[in-house]
Amino acid sequence: FNHDYGVDFFPTVEPLIQKEAARVMSLRDGFSKMSKSEPSDYSRINLTDTSDAIAQKIRKARTDTEPLPETVDGLKDRPEARNLVTIYAALADADQTAVLGEFGGAHFSGFKHRLADLMVARLEPITSEMRRLLEAPDHVDAVLRDGAQRAREKADPVLREVDKIVGFLDPNATIVE
Repeated sequence: FNHDYGVDFFPTVEPLIQKEAARVMSLRDGFSKMSKSEPSDYSRINLTDTSDAIAQKIRKARTDTEPLPETVDGLKDRPEARNLVTIYAALADADQTAVLGEFGGAHFSGFKHRLADLMVARLEPITSEMRRLLEAPDHVDAVLRDGAQRAREKADPVLREVDKIVGFLDPNATIVE
């Protein structure tokens, strides 16, 4: 828009790309991104999953027979292991090196148990709120209406200025013939 109309109106937006857990992969296939459209419910964690469902999905997540590596380089050709370590690191607000420092050499069973506990602890507040909101559709509708009204109030002056820049007539202007 700025370029096309020779103005400096809209700010330039820069992407925010986080390193850890930028892409969470499927729990069933470490090469595919986690997706709600995947047929298997065991490929993903849903925000409405119960604590038991989350724990079960983590326990059943695909891994290999080798213990966890002790270095990040050891994750190179192990996509499922890398995925679980990445998820743990993101939830623990740590990096993969720290996670492997704690769990390197361990078998997946113990690591998955700790990952499930951490995931349940971190997601429980979100899950509880999701359940509460799903049980209160009238409240959600009211919040959406209020948000839409506040967005309109903020957007209207910006859209009027855009109309001027583009050359549209002000609908409230008086036309003299």
